[in-house]
Amino acid sequence: MKRTRYVYVTAYIILLASACVSNQSGLLAPASAPENSESPAPSKDAEIAEQPSIGEETNPEQDPAPLAQSRPDPANREELTIVFSSSSLQLDPRKSFLASEAQLFTGLYEGLFSYNPLTLEPIPAAAESWKLSEDKKTWTFTLRSNARYWNGDSLKSEHFRDAWLSLIDPAGNTPYSSLFDIIAGAREYRTGQMRDPKQVGIECPDSKTLVVRLNAPAAFFPSMLCHHSFSPIHPTMLSITDWSKQAPLSNGPYYLLEQKDNQLVLAKNELYWDAKRVKIKKITIRFAQDGQEAASLWNSGEARWIAGDVDLEAIQDRSGIVINAMFATYYFYIRSSRAPWTDSKVRQALSLALPWETIRQGYYLPADTLIYPIPGYPKPKGLAETNIEKAKSLLEEAGYPNGAGIPTLVIKISQSKEAYRIASLMGNAWEDILGISVEIKVTPYDSYIEDLKKDDYVVGSSTWIGDFADPYTFLQMWRWDSNLNDARLNDPVYEALINQSMQEAGEQRWQTLSKAEEQLLQGGTVLPIAYTPALNIIDMNEIDGWYPNPLDIHPFKYLSYAAFRALPGVAWGPIHQKNNL
Repeated sequence: MKRTRYVYVTAYIILLASACVSNQSGLLAPASAPENSESPAPSKDAEIAEQPSIGEETNPEQDPAPLAQSRPDPANREELTIVFSSSSLQLDPRKSFLASEAQLFTGLYEGLFSYNPLTLEPIPAAAESWKLSEDKKTWTFTLRSNARYWNGDSLKSEHFRDAWLSLIDPAGNTPYSSLFDIIAGAREYRTGQMRDPKQVGIECPDSKTLVVRLNAPAAFFPSMLCHHSFSPIHPTMLSITDWSKQAPLSNGPYYLLEQKDNQLVLAKNELYWDAKRVKIKKITIRFAQDGQEAASLWNSGEARWIAGDVDLEAIQDRSGIVINAMFATYYFYIRSSRAPWTDSKVRQALSLALPWETIRQGYYLPADTLIYPIPGYPKPKGLAETNIEKAKSLLEEAGYPNGAGIPTLVIKISQSKEAYRIASLMGNAWEDILGISVEIKVTPYDSYIEDLKKDDYVVGSSTWIGDFADPYTFLQMWRWDSNLNDARLNDPVYEALINQSMQEAGEQRWQTLSKAEEQLLQGGTVLPIAYTPALNIIDMNEIDGWYPNPLDIHPFKYLSYAAFRALPGVAWGPIHQKNNL
């Protein structure tokens, strides 16, 4: 998932948070495949204990505002208002890839599995039960008999099959199509090598049975199925290209009741199979134009959760600031769409000329690899070396001594002071050391993500949040035929390693994926900056069912108001928590 904007958390806020926030860490562990319909137990050996990154200079002498000021109690405990940053959301789960969309879709849609709100382990959702073949390649799912859309139509297995085939249709150009390559025949179909969709390993023996054949055993498959791209789609919605004109027929715990430019209103789906668990009857999502508006909505009590950008200086009740480590990385990348940037020697030279220590200065979790360390995942050789002589030598070997013959290198960034700081350091190094002319192009926040699809720049930046706790969620988007491959990388060595990993399992698979990541790094494609934090404003003594976690995903169905709310700055003790007081 991509962030629409990158949130920089200052040292001042970290100090503030240490005074008024319990900085609970999320759990991050390799997902295991449950072999029956029981909910898997959370992993205990994979806590992320580190604090989040810091991205701006601070003034330690600044007098902080009061740590907590009381806000009005909620007017209606069956309604919840959440604030997102202003952006253009996509309601079609086949076309979306933003973090805010993924959060919204936890209310609207439901796949075979969904996220455990605390551990993020896959738990049964539309799938009532399933069987795994002896060779562990064929999964047979039985859908719940009472699974319905909000209009009363029964959920059928062909709704999954047809939605998935529509998503990987070569004409669709959907962001997450390469995620389906794990299914037999899916890659061949989406790339046009095979035209018959019936040859893709998805079958429907009857309306409540879905059979999925994989290329190789994949214990992490249920974790993938939590992702919104694997949602079913009502047959009447399949051929509609613009979902903004009507409320989608969805099967989740909520349905879209109202849509305006500055807000969405979701209402409880009373026909949802697990409706008795859904306590909040109405969720209003407000889109704030800036951080000040978001802070104002929090201070007034109108909003009970800020899930987007916010002016932290303007927050009055700061007991609601929640910061936790996240399975996410802020990075720059070098495009390989045209010469001379297609030459890995040129990209390596660019990487080796960079002052990495200065670029990452101020970040609490500086990153020299793309993937946040996962227990058991072998750490690849990262990017930490500055070697000017080698950089010059590589550039000369590539046929561009002292940068002669290399066109102007365009760095495209969003309207961020920190991005501009980093881009300036990169540009100065490439101009002064390698003799390459550099231009920095600033693009407005709202259009930056789409602007990265254009072929008018060489270096761009992004923050990527993993969609499930597996390295593949970061590595699949660099494949030559992935619609998420903004770098336009086409590396045969990398492709061979990813293909090899698709036939492997366990430790051997992770070793191969680590080699693939190292190929990305040492080939000069990815320039990692820092592992990024999740920042939310929410009173966890007031809202039950919301837990800090490394994907920053908080399923709407589990949210409810607590029986009692602690005073600002006061935490409940173990006895209160035990008795749910």
